Amino acid sequence: MTLSDVTVSELRELAGRYPQARSGLLPMLHLIQSTEGHVTNEGVEVCAEILGISAAEVSGVATFYTMYKRRPMGEHHVGVCTNTLCAVMGGDLIFERLKGHLDVGNDETTEDGTVTLEHIECNAACDFAPVMMVNWEFFDNQTPESAVEVVDKLRAGEPVASTRGATITSWRGAERVLAGFEDGLVDEGPAAAGPSLVGLQIAAEQGWSAPTPGQAKKSSTGSSDEVADTKAGAAAQADTSRAESETALEQSPARTSEEGDDD
Repeated sequence: MTLSDVTVSELRELAGRYPQARSGLLPMLHLIQSTEGHVTNEGVEVCAEILGISAAEVSGVATFYTMYKRRPMGEHHVGVCTNTLCAVMGGDLIFERLKGHLDVGNDETTEDGTVTLEHIECNAACDFAPVMMVNWEFFDNQTPESAVEVVDKLRAGEPVASTRGATITSWRGAERVLAGFEDGLVDEGPAAAGPSLVGLQIAAEQGWSAPTPGQAKKSSTGSSDEVADTKAGAAAQADTSRAESETALEQSPARTSEEGDDD
């Protein structure tokens, strides 16, 4: 058995954090990755034993979610978003440049074991496209040149700070945080910036604020902001041509059952 007693104890601790122990499987798998570098067969078996479920059930979860790896990972995971917006803004070019620069393909690790490269789906940071992530920390508004600079620093062991988040540690360190064990870096670096805050800035300038729960304000038409239960009510609230046209069509005397069946 290669899993240490400390790791097994922490796995049991994670399972005990939930009313139903099996709810702890996701963080438990992250913890396995933090110590073993990927989800091992032994890790699957131990999780299954602790949770009282089959190894097949654990393996089904581990192979379903792409954040769980069944092969050893590099010291750092570099993920380039190639979803639509990031792709057209330069994500595809970044990914191709890094593949050539690192001499690896998708989901492969450099010979020195420092970087595993992967193209990934939306990072939910479209306002900063194109986006790259290192150990799940954001690197915004990237270019092929800036991306190469980041990976070169990682391989050289130089300090690297994310755009919005903590200083980069390692993929295993990030996995331990995802498992639910803090690293003390939660407040390091900005959590939001630039485009993400524009809406708040406009609201502050205009003096806008969200209504308190249960508060029903009257609109300029005198109608309540509560959800209407008829199309006519929706048209009055929304004051849109689409809602009004749908209401008019439904009320039209020409819309008869006989005509509706005449296909």
